[in-house]
Amino acid sequence: MIGLLVTVLIMCIIFGVIWWIITLIPLPPPFMQIARVVIAVIFLIWLIYLLLPLAGGTGFGHPLVRN
Repeated sequence: MIGLLVTVLIMCIIFGVIWWIITLIPLPPPFMQIARVVIAVIFLIWLIYLLLPLAGGTGFGHPLVRN
């Protein structure tokens, strides 16, 4: 569980830095909004992928193994 917390914290820092860098780039408003949405969707998909096995799911691409 501590490993999961460390992983989430590190990924939040990485995505935060990416978000900050994107806000520094002078893009027109529609492209800035698209870039932000893409980064947010990637982060949410990664977070769901990481937390799904904790909710009793099997995760994306992980076969259900029963012994």
